[in-house]
Amino acid sequence: MSTVKTDTTLQEPVAFAGRRWWLPSAVADELDPGSSGGGRPRRTARDWIVDFLCFFLAVLLGLAAASSLDAEHLPRAFSLADQVVGALACAALWLRRRWPFALAVAMVPVGLVSNTAGGAGLLALFTLTVHRPLRYGAWVGGAQLALLPLYYWLRPDPDLSYPAVLAFAVLLTLSVMGWGMFVRSKRQLMLSLRDRARRAETEARLRAEQAQRLAREAIAREMHDVLAHRLTLLSVHAGALEFRPDAPREEVARAAGVIRESAHEALQDLREIIGVLRAGDSDDAGRPQPTLAALDALVAESREAGMKVVLTGQVTDPAAVPASVGRTAYRIAQEALTNARKHAPGAQVAVTVTGAPGRDLAVHVRNPPPEGEVPHVPGSGQGLIGLTERAALAGGTLRHGPTPEGGFEVRALLPWPA
Repeated sequence: MSTVKTDTTLQEPVAFAGRRWWLPSAVADELDPGSSGGGRPRRTARDWIVDFLCFFLAVLLGLAAASSLDAEHLPRAFSLADQVVGALACAALWLRRRWPFALAVAMVPVGLVSNTAGGAGLLALFTLTVHRPLRYGAWVGGAQLALLPLYYWLRPDPDLSYPAVLAFAVLLTLSVMGWGMFVRSKRQLMLSLRDRARRAETEARLRAEQAQRLAREAIAREMHDVLAHRLTLLSVHAGALEFRPDAPREEVARAAGVIRESAHEALQDLREIIGVLRAGDSDDAGRPQPTLAALDALVAESREAGMKVVLTGQVTDPAAVPASVGRTAYRIAQEALTNARKHAPGAQVAVTVTGAPGRDLAVHVRNPPPEGEVPHVPGSGQGLIGLTERAALAGGTLRHGPTPEGGFEVRALLPWPA
């Protein structure tokens, strides 16, 4: 039986393939964890552009703040130190992706002593809220908000009143934090959608593998039910020829004919099953599947093989039985006859089939204990397991086991809707 190989590697979504340059490095690393080689994600082209723009914006804000230092009438040394600290803070922004929390914490005291470092401090706070959970940004942002009243009390703005400049600074800080949280939530949404798509792909692959496995099990059961019956006939007649080499020519010719016919039928059934495996269409390929109407032919074939079979029943119109139910009943009777031939050779087998529309279709196969010792048959019991599953799939039940007299019986109840 051929097998189908499935690729278990989760591929990167097609929408992102070839466009990694415009994704943030953190998102690109989540989409393809192996791209960084286990180390820190490397900057993409988008990261370099954004980092340069952030550095440029911090420099512009620092220059704007430096132009207002003269209005504060600060000492020359203090003004120069303010600008040097601001320049270092702008240069430190190139490290914001590697150490976002440490940089944001360092910017809190730096922003308290340097007016030109204010823009760099806001960008560091924005980076922290994007790359770290909310609690980190809340602690650092809360510290900045708590120091704002002290900062503007020590260094009042020459153009705005204390309440106005304080309200503007608080609003600007909260806006930066809100913007960072929005960017972070957008990235998390993108990654969650990616994970959901991968899970859906994995579930679809597992469902396909399960469907293939169930189909193979069904084909294996069908192969067992069909070929076991044919091969048992071959074994019985071949054994008769082996133990009675001096049998009359008519019996030898009759046994050889049965062997030839059974081998032909087994070969035909095997071709059909292989055709099902190749074409993947088990209902329309090959000969029609047997139904309950073919039970008489099955019993006649078993009698020709030397079995003693008594068929009784009260099903007036076997053709009216639904195809799936009739096929299941046929397979149950076929497997039970095969088992009786193997485990109780020479015993009389009673097959009873009763039922009507709106009531259950009952199949009962019973045989007495064998006469004498019977050699163990390898693989015994596998067919009964398959019959139980087949009956359950048809919505019925199947019970089997030894009888009080030492024989064996199989009882099946299958639904027959009105």
